Order: sequence, then C-alpha cells, then structure tokens
Amino acid sequence: MKKNRKTIIILIGIGLIVLLAVACNADLDVHQAYSFDLVTMPVQKRIMKNETAEIRCELVREGNYLQARYFIRYFQPDGKGELKLDDGTMLEPNELYPLEKQVFRLYYTSNSIDQQVIDIYIQDNFGQIVQKTFSFQNESADGDIE
Repeated sequence: MKKNRKTIIILIGIGLIVLLAVACNADLDVHQAYSFDLVTMPVQKRIMKNETAEIRCELVREGNYLQARYFIRYFQPDGKGELKLDDGTMLEPNELYPLEKQVFRLYYTSNSIDQQVIDIYIQDNFGQIVQKTFSFQNESADGDIE
C-alpha cells in the first residue's frame, strides 16, 4: 500500500510539473512596431510663386518603443517647389531623412505658377509607412487662381 501511495504521489507530481510546463509560455510578447499617424494643422490651399507655406506636423504613435526610428521623404508629382524641415534641412525628392522630433514643421516654397502637389511619407524602421498629400492652387499677385 505504501508503495502504491508513493507511486501515485510521484505520478501526480510529474503530472503537475508537465501541466505547469505546458501552461507557461516562455515567449514574451514584446510589441515593437506600433502603428502611427502624421497629424497636421490645416494647411493653406492657395500659394503664390516664391511664397512659403508652413505645415505643422505631429507624429502620433500608438505606443512608445524606444528603438523605433522614423524617417521622412517626399515626392512632388505636380508643380515645382522646395521642402525643408524646421531645422533648415532642405529635403530632396525621394531621399530618406531621419526624423528626430515628434512635433515638427515643414516649409514648402512654391517655384511655379502651376498647381502643386506634394506627397509626404513617414516611415519607421519596421517598414510601416504613412502618406499624406498636400495640394496648392497657384494664386497670382492680383488674387486670380492660375
């Protein structure tokens, strides 16, 4: 009887150990790639040649992972102009630049009298991309839309 009791206790102990091993998951669910968005204040719709429009931006993140890095690039499918960061960095189309701040400003200077469109892309180091489009109608010095 004592031998059976020892065997039963050992089997119950082994069963509990197996259950604990199966129930516990050693993989930590570390979330690194949080979704994000680029939020801007309203941007003017009309612009004259050589005029500069300010675009106030904020990178809004769902979570904060310290090793997340963000980058900015832009394309200009219509018109001609220049885009620069608030630190004075002149952005070249289709070049990737590190984005050091969550709140920043972009300055777009018109170099044409045509309609102008710029596409801003914010990308993180996990491959997620957010795109925003801004379009400007040209306005001549006398107030006419070109």
